[in-house]
Amino acid sequence: MDVTVLPGKLQGTVRAIPSKSQAHRVLICAAFSDKETEIICPQTNDDIDATAQCLCMLGANISRTDNGYLVKPVRSIPTNAVLDCKESGSTLRFMLPIAGALGVDATFILSGRLPMRPLSPLWEEMERMGCELSRPTENTIRCNGKLLSGIYEINGSVSSQFITGLLFATALIPGQSQIKITGTLESGPYVNMTQQVLSLFGVKSEQYTVVGTYPFTTPKVYTVEGDWSNGAFFLAAKALGNSLNIDGLDTKSAQGDRVCDSILDGLTKENMTIDCKDIPDLVPILAVTAAANKGATLQNIARLRLKESDRVDSVINMLRSFGAKCDTDNNTMFISPAQLRGGTIDAVNDHRIAMAAAIAATVASGPVTILGADCVKKSYPSFWDEFKQLGGHYEQYIR
Repeated sequence: MDVTVLPGKLQGTVRAIPSKSQAHRVLICAAFSDKETEIICPQTNDDIDATAQCLCMLGANISRTDNGYLVKPVRSIPTNAVLDCKESGSTLRFMLPIAGALGVDATFILSGRLPMRPLSPLWEEMERMGCELSRPTENTIRCNGKLLSGIYEINGSVSSQFITGLLFATALIPGQSQIKITGTLESGPYVNMTQQVLSLFGVKSEQYTVVGTYPFTTPKVYTVEGDWSNGAFFLAAKALGNSLNIDGLDTKSAQGDRVCDSILDGLTKENMTIDCKDIPDLVPILAVTAAANKGATLQNIARLRLKESDRVDSVINMLRSFGAKCDTDNNTMFISPAQLRGGTIDAVNDHRIAMAAAIAATVASGPVTILGADCVKKSYPSFWDEFKQLGGHYEQYIR
């Protein structure tokens, strides 16, 4: 689906959708708990659904309710399983070590850009600790064998999701294990979120030392908090002069992207420099907000090349389509201020590019066409409906 957004401001109140990052983690812990768990999560998306479906293939019974999910935990672990991760990097990087911890002979199916996204050094560490991994085809991964307890060592500079996956795995393996992180830990707040959720399910992981405590202890009811990563798009719209209120965001959240509020406020100042090491998902919306204000320098962005798109290139191409000047030296992006114009933006199947372009369109001088705008379903399926309810005007075309 392509969308042409017409010039015009947004107005009203929007409620933040449930946190995708937290929903993944809560579903996993609930699936390996001692009793069923009710999860309050009114909205879902493709990535969350992929994790839920993979957990069902490992023996959980997860059903949708009016307000979220009812999770009946795993009671019998299958010998073999086929786990379809769709395009979800979180699902793959969490479920791969979990399958290894359970000793399931598992085949993972990967779609979109997921086959190209890195699994090293997680792959090598899992093999060192007892699993056998292979790529039968370009779009599949096979994992057999069983992970052992012990000392895991992994570089933290590629993805914090590797550390989260190992935290889940070691919590399922009998005995004590320790995860030693080498290098610089990127997106550290998301590891903190994992530890926080595990703690609520009775698993302690101080200094990354974990004692296998399967089955976990369920809190019985868990409410998934609002998502700062997706809330950032409407917060940016507000910062750009749209009359919006955004409800349902916890300022004390463990989500690293909660800092977006203060960063957006600062983008009205000249020569702002933003360290994006822990907030890579915010880069597309920060970039368009910076271009429409006083410009900015975004540092530590190299990892964005490994996202749903090469997000360094896709952000630069988006800004240039809006008439903004933007350059990069690989790990830094230099954005100059500009009066954004209308034009055509290719979302390159990246949900965050599509949503950033939609928000930029509210301050553009002419209509903005977004190619492949339906990719928002990966994380925010209701985005276009809410955009319209807030007064956004757009025309859609089915290809």
